Amino acid sequence: MTSWPRLLLFGDSITQFAFETNGWGATLANKLVRKCDVLNRGLSGYNTRWAKHILPKLIPNSCDAENIAAVTIFFGANDSSIKEENPQQHVPLEEYTENLRSMIQYLKSVHIGQDKIVLITPPPIHEPSWEKQCFTKGCKLNRLNSIAGTYAKACAQVGTEYGTDVVDLWTLMQEGCADCTVYLSDGLHLSDEGNKFLESKLWPLLEKKLESLPFILPYWNDVDNNNPESSLFQSIAEKKDQ
Repeated sequence: MTSWPRLLLFGDSITQFAFETNGWGATLANKLVRKCDVLNRGLSGYNTRWAKHILPKLIPNSCDAENIAAVTIFFGANDSSIKEENPQQHVPLEEYTENLRSMIQYLKSVHIGQDKIVLITPPPIHEPSWEKQCFTKGCKLNRLNSIAGTYAKACAQVGTEYGTDVVDLWTLMQEGCADCTVYLSDGLHLSDEGNKFLESKLWPLLEKKLESLPFILPYWNDVDNNNPESSLFQSIAEKKDQ
């Protein structure tokens, strides 16, 4: 059977939750049905310090990379935690930047070029809402919007440095002094509106990368009932011969 091309979503909890109802990843998967498998490799609570070691396990060599049509890398919401309040997840800015570079360099080493990569910056933080979440867990406010913005800027700069596409979520959600609270469910994670917003910014970039992917297996009314096997797999055989 043919192998479906793959879109890999790699990130923290905002990626892990992307397949929930109205999630940005679920919307992408729906748009790409019969063209591409959307793999959710979101890891709640993770940062780039750990992610750079995991990525080579997800795509261990060039053979595994052959079917990768695109990759999103979406970290920073945990890295940008305040060190004094959240030392377990915090990653210093310079290390965060180097970790992003390391992941891009690894992907390039297995022949996944910058044209297949999209970086997504951390979203803004609505501090009053997130502080309430922290309080329920018995801790102090452990993230600041200004710090998240610094990490977002660093992420965008890495994208410019390597020529990858970037969705600068932190900036876009606050553009024109917009009230970002509508995009956030708890001050950090995405609401339904936030999921819709991210998908709307991400899809045009992915569509350009994936637009050449063929529809896998023929439409049902194109199947020859007199010779179904041949008509089902003819296009696959022709593709292999190219």
